Amino acid sequence: MRNLVLVTMVLLMCGCSVGPDYVRPEVKAPDQWNVEYKAAADLANTQWWKLFGDKVLDDLIETAVRGNLDLKSATAKVDQYLGVLDTTRSQYFPQISAGFNPGATHAGSSTTQSYQATVNATWELDLWGKIRRSSEAAQAQIVGSEAGRRAVIMSVVSNVASGYITLRGMDRQLEIARDTEKAYAESLKLFQLRFKHGTISGLELSQAESNYEAARQAIPSYESLVRQQENLISLLLGRAPGPIPRGKTIDELIPPGIPAGLPSLLLERRPDIIQAEQNLIAANAEIGVAKAAYFPKISLTGALGVSSGDISKLFVPGAGIWSAGAQLAQPLFNFGQTAGQVKQAEAQQQQALYQYQQTILTAFREVEDALIKTTKGREQLEAQKRQVDSLSEYDRLARLQFEAGTSNYLQVLDADRSLFSGKLDKTKTHYDLLVSLISVYKAMGGGWVNEADKLQEPQKK
Repeated sequence: MRNLVLVTMVLLMCGCSVGPDYVRPEVKAPDQWNVEYKAAADLANTQWWKLFGDKVLDDLIETAVRGNLDLKSATAKVDQYLGVLDTTRSQYFPQISAGFNPGATHAGSSTTQSYQATVNATWELDLWGKIRRSSEAAQAQIVGSEAGRRAVIMSVVSNVASGYITLRGMDRQLEIARDTEKAYAESLKLFQLRFKHGTISGLELSQAESNYEAARQAIPSYESLVRQQENLISLLLGRAPGPIPRGKTIDELIPPGIPAGLPSLLLERRPDIIQAEQNLIAANAEIGVAKAAYFPKISLTGALGVSSGDISKLFVPGAGIWSAGAQLAQPLFNFGQTAGQVKQAEAQQQQALYQYQQTILTAFREVEDALIKTTKGREQLEAQKRQVDSLSEYDRLARLQFEAGTSNYLQVLDADRSLFSGKLDKTKTHYDLLVSLISVYKAMGGGWVNEADKLQEPQKK
């Protein structure tokens, strides 16, 4: 027994972990963004959605963080991998079981009864690091699943904010369509009176009717878009489709500033990048788990119990028994099974590596796209504001000329249609710009995710 213990200690000290140790791959980041910004306050670690100054938006985001079903699913996945880690770590310790074995042996004309109660222990020695690599993979999966949960938070918050901004923009477009329809309805009444008195032709009356119907038919389209957007937000909140409360108008919302950010920060702050790297770490560890199958499996076994031919004497002095031993199992021929498992693990590690690299490149692209869209969106909005001002003046002058009899109604019709379209386009550009600002925060994936995560805390208690 003493020799067995000594051998075990020597083996444990000589143990090693097969398979490659993880080394973070080098990723070349861009030296600078193509779109440069002057120094700005670092807002990436704050609840940036509150900068819009809309309490309704704040409440919607808090509701979504607590009720979104995708987020609840991601939280459950973290618990799943915690269970996997507990299962893996249990292999570090002896596996203990108890048993009671009654039996009978018949020989010739006699039958011998036997009763045995034992406590058995089996301990697999982790000489080649199989359990260590499995534990390493399980830990990486936990960190990765937690990063995945944070990535869901990032998406939920940004999608609710974007959805609400879009909804308020559509509300404004619907308001423009209704106001236009109302104005055209009043003009049509006036034209009908003029036609009745013979001051305008039937052609001009038909043009006025056409203008009114064109504005009228736009309303159901925007009403449909508004309801669809409400349904989308309801889904993000974890609710059945229904109406969404409103706060400030699109024109009253205060656009947040652009946070300062560098490409290097993305590697540290974006949850999806963290998750991709942890998946790579786990896949790397699984290579060691697969390679450990090439080496012998050594287990220590032991049993302690009592045995007797009479159940009434099972626990009397002298009935005790014990045993100890070691078991070595070495696979000889499995026809390429182990080699195939190693090859599979190595291929999965390569997949995880390429996915990690792709995730980083995607992050760079998303930041760049968001910054470009924000910059160009501002330029476009300023140009459209000037255009709407010009179209408003054009519409006013066209009506004056028509009233003075120096032009026909076609010019008024053209001016009205251009102004209506210009107002809708300006509104669309406005809420697209606000959404692009949200995209910058989402692409940076900064510490604001931690702030959003805190919104769950009251529910956890």
